[in-house]
Amino acid sequence: MRWLLTIGMLAGLVASLAWTHAARAQTTSTCLAVADATPPLPVHKASLRLAAIERDEVQITYVGHSTFRLETADGLVIATDYAGHAGAGKVPDVVTMNHAHSTHYTDFPDPAIAHVLRGWNPEGGPAQHDLRLGEVFIRNVPTDTYWEGILRERDGNSIFIFEIAGLCIGHLGHLHHKLTPEHIAAIGRIDVLFMPVDGTYTMSQQAMIDIANQLRSSIIVPMHYFSLGTLSAFMDGMSASFTVEARQERTMKVSLRSLPDSPRVIALSGF
Repeated sequence: MRWLLTIGMLAGLVASLAWTHAARAQTTSTCLAVADATPPLPVHKASLRLAAIERDEVQITYVGHSTFRLETADGLVIATDYAGHAGAGKVPDVVTMNHAHSTHYTDFPDPAIAHVLRGWNPEGGPAQHDLRLGEVFIRNVPTDTYWEGILRERDGNSIFIFEIAGLCIGHLGHLHHKLTPEHIAAIGRIDVLFMPVDGTYTMSQQAMIDIANQLRSSIIVPMHYFSLGTLSAFMDGMSASFTVEARQERTMKVSLRSLPDSPRVIALSGF
C-alpha cells in the first residue's frame, strides 16, 4: 500500500510540474499563449490589436548576412546573429549569436553589451534563454546542426523569438533540419520571420519554403543568401503561395496594425 501511495504521489508531482511549466509559458509568452488558443492568420491580428495598447511598432534594419537590428520605441536595441558588427547606432543592449560558423558569432563581443545570448550552451546541453527587459521578452528553441547529412552538434543552433510591441518575431538562425510538431509548438505564433535562404549551407530552398508554409508568418524576411540570384530563386519559389516584394531600403517599421492581410515575403536590401 505504501508503494502504491508513493507512486501516486510521484505521478501527482509530475502532473503538477507539467501544469506549472505550461502555465508559466502561457503567462510569460504572449506568442505561445495565443498560438495555443487561436488559428494562425485569420484571428490573431484582430485579437492582438487590443493587447498592443502600450506599444506600437518595431524598427527592423537588415545589417547583412544573418544580422538584423531591432529597435523599440523606448530605445532598446537588439542585434541578431552578432559576429562583431551590429550596424550604425548605439551598441546593442542585447545580442543573439549562432554557433554554426564564425560569421554568426564572436568569442569577443563588445563589453558594453549588457546581454549576450548564445544559441548553444558552451557547457553542453541545450541553451535556455528567457530574458525579459521591460515589455520585451526573448526566448529560444534549440535545434541541431548537421553537415552533409551527418549530425554535427546536438542543440548547436537556436531559433530565437523576440516578443516586442505585441509582435512575435522569429529568427531561424542556421537551421539545418525540418521542424517537428514539438518545435512548432515550442515556437508558437511568428508574425515576422527571418529565414536563411542560401539553399546549401543551411537547408535547400524547397525545405525552407516548406517551413514557411508550416509557420505561415505574416511577413518573411529572407537572409543569408550570398547573391541576388539566390535571393531571386527563393522569391520565385515563394510566389506560388506568398505575395513577394523586394525593397531598396534596409529598414522597415512593423506593427500589429501594419501586418499584411495575407502572407508576404519582403526582401530588404542587403547589398
